[in-house]
Amino acid sequence: RYRNEVVPSKQGAEIETIVLDAFLRHRICKKRLSDLTTSDFATYRDERLKVISPQTLKRQLAPISNMFEVARIDWKLPLPQNPLAELSLKAKENKRDRRLREGELDRLLKAGGKTRNPFILPVIRFALETAMRRGEILSLRVRDVDIERCTATIRESKNGYSRTIPLSSLAIAILETTIAVMKPQDKAQNAHIFPTTPIALRQAWDRLTKRAEIEDLHFHDLRHEAISRFFEKGLTVPEVASISGHRDIRMLLRYAH
Repeated sequence: RYRNEVVPSKQGAEIETIVLDAFLRHRICKKRLSDLTTSDFATYRDERLKVISPQTLKRQLAPISNMFEVARIDWKLPLPQNPLAELSLKAKENKRDRRLREGELDRLLKAGGKTRNPFILPVIRFALETAMRRGEILSLRVRDVDIERCTATIRESKNGYSRTIPLSSLAIAILETTIAVMKPQDKAQNAHIFPTTPIALRQAWDRLTKRAEIEDLHFHDLRHEAISRFFEKGLTVPEVASISGHRDIRMLLRYAH
């Protein structure tokens, strides 16, 4: 019920649905909700930690924990408590400082010439120019962009706030080129500028980095690279924060190295 009624309205609905579908196939889901205990999830945790990292498990259990809260509070199901509330995950904070190394961008662009997804290279270039997150880029629509004022409006971000950011000349060129080949009806209907799904982009990225023979480079690392470049160009912390959308200035300090 949670997957079908609550998840579709969430920003990461596609990925969360995949996670919950996989979880529903596990034997723990054969137990009654009222019989589930923290001990059951501790056994599940120990099993999963043999194949995934604590940080990944923490992300996968988050919607399940929220499901119990929705069931108790919104649906008024007679559940004694959230069995995940006291579960210890011991997940270490996973801070990455990976940046593009010399020649890696050229290798990505060269390998991108063979990709079947026509949006992967424009998205990569746009991410490096704007420091936007993957979901923010894929959510961008035609009317969110003001070519004359060189700005883009992000309607909903990870932290729930909207923001308008300045666009470089290269970012504008990428948008103009992409919008120019859109169908007139798509423009009129305010369609997405980069019409590809998060899953399709992730798969294209994995194939691209493998083809380029680049290891340990995540798409989100492009955001780190872009923010670091902003500081290297001389932008101040408040200026960079207004572009990146960080609400906590302390989070930006690791980019200012």
